[in-house]
Amino acid sequence: MSIESALSDLTGPLPSGVAEGAALGAGVADGYDLHETVIGDVMVAFNTVGVSSVDLADGGFEERHRSRFGRSLIRAEAPSAWAGAIPAALEAGTPGKLPIDLRAATPFQAEVLRATAAIPKGEVRPYAWLAAEVRRPKAARAAGSAVAANPIPLIIPCHRVVRSDGRLGGYSLGGPHHKRRLLESEEANPDWLEGLASRRVRVRGDASAGTFHHPTCRLIRRSAAFVDFGSVAEAREAGLKPCRACRPRE
Repeated sequence: MSIESALSDLTGPLPSGVAEGAALGAGVADGYDLHETVIGDVMVAFNTVGVSSVDLADGGFEERHRSRFGRSLIRAEAPSAWAGAIPAALEAGTPGKLPIDLRAATPFQAEVLRATAAIPKGEVRPYAWLAAEVRRPKAARAAGSAVAANPIPLIIPCHRVVRSDGRLGGYSLGGPHHKRRLLESEEANPDWLEGLASRRVRVRGDASAGTFHHPTCRLIRRSAAFVDFGSVAEAREAGLKPCRACRPRE
């Protein structure tokens, strides 16, 4: 049963299948389907607002969803307009035009998650960057908490957020090994990132271009002779300007 058909008629006696459809249309249950990803099968839940959650397709996802959102899950087809958009969003690691349901998030958390969704594939950003993006530069810890509570991992790519010291950090969708696997699949090279963090490298400068960048920035010229810096302030003191694309900030 699709959500579209569930919305078409919510009156009169309801056989079991229609009753499930009515629950979907009335918002007391979310539909879900299973999708294959590089970290295994995941459950993608959706309702009339948009995609509401992504979770590992293990034996406990239905209870976790009910506990978190107060709604049960019903196996269902997503609206036809989303049929190709959900797998595409999982692959790209960004919602694109796919509607998402962030009603369970606070306004601050939703802002942080939307900023997270804009991190390009194959790149990472620290918690402090997210806090600055939402105009709360002193709220790096709160930004980290918002990322940890992300209800839609993979589609909102919290695996692309690292600790403010550059370390990879944890991951809510199955643990750090899944985060590492996702970054590897995007050629973000997690071992290299951990190596930079151990050397306290936060940004990389390209003196010939007069700019400095986050280490994974797509605009870094691979032929450049890099100068590594421990902070944005050090890079600025060296006379370099921040990249307009990755916007490195303290």
